[in-house]
Amino acid sequence: MIVTDRRTFVQGRPAGYATAGEGMPVLLLHGWALGQHTYRSVIDAIAAQDCRVIAPSLPGFGGTPGLPESQFSLRGYADWVRDLLDGLDINEPVVVVGHSFGGGVAVRFSHDHRQRVRSLVLVNSIGGSAWRKGNTLRSIAERPLWDWGLHFPADVWPLRQATRVLPVVAEDVLPNLIRNPKAIVKVAQLARRADLRRELEMLRDSGLPITILWGRRDGVIPRESFEALCVASGVSGTEVEGSHSWLLADPAHFGEVITNDLRVARAARDLELREVAPSRRRGLRRVRSLTGRGSATPPEASAS
Repeated sequence: MIVTDRRTFVQGRPAGYATAGEGMPVLLLHGWALGQHTYRSVIDAIAAQDCRVIAPSLPGFGGTPGLPESQFSLRGYADWVRDLLDGLDINEPVVVVGHSFGGGVAVRFSHDHRQRVRSLVLVNSIGGSAWRKGNTLRSIAERPLWDWGLHFPADVWPLRQATRVLPVVAEDVLPNLIRNPKAIVKVAQLARRADLRRELEMLRDSGLPITILWGRRDGVIPRESFEALCVASGVSGTEVEGSHSWLLADPAHFGEVITNDLRVARAARDLELREVAPSRRRGLRRVRSLTGRGSATPPEASAS
């Protein structure tokens, strides 16, 4: 499958995105400090399942300018995603897949623009707002940034995983650090404070299909946060072997894990399309051809 990098304009500012495949639209939202390039193999794994994948570089990353200060919030990111889909003429509901910070954006987009979403898949997502310090359960907003950083080396190793993850991550992280280091810090603070349990409860009540995946060796998103997301969503959640970036280390396995989610969403889409087709046919009126109606010819214009 060929993954193509493209540019467009969203809210009057340039934006980069990657796309591949044809069929049911799937929106893939990347993690903190990354961008569209890091997820090429993930995009390919999804597109191979009869899907059209759209993977933007969110504002502040991958060369996409950051949001204006007045719009800098998860709501602002959700509105940006909506405008991106509008600009790409994607009018039908999409399957939204969000990893890490992208998961937080995915939840807020699904909440604010429910009619645009077919189903939601969260992968090691922010938003659970729970963290254990010793024997005490705390808000994850109290977790200092340096503690997050301490867990990054453990997330990359062992060596076999590091050789897979580091090259693809570096393709976006290093340029982002050079281009817009301020955005990396600002988005980290936004992600750290995110509590999306109420939004997930509302999405659960709306009947939106939700899947929550978590790598059991994730030191960035703790188990307590994963479990809080599951409780709010009313789902059991699925644990997989791996760390925070397990889908980057093994994109093929990720594709296998979400196969059923995509199959169910595709079946619902096909049913909707079959229901729409007859109604469109009923709205048509058959008109006889003008040919073969005898030898009558149109009257000539009269002279004045």
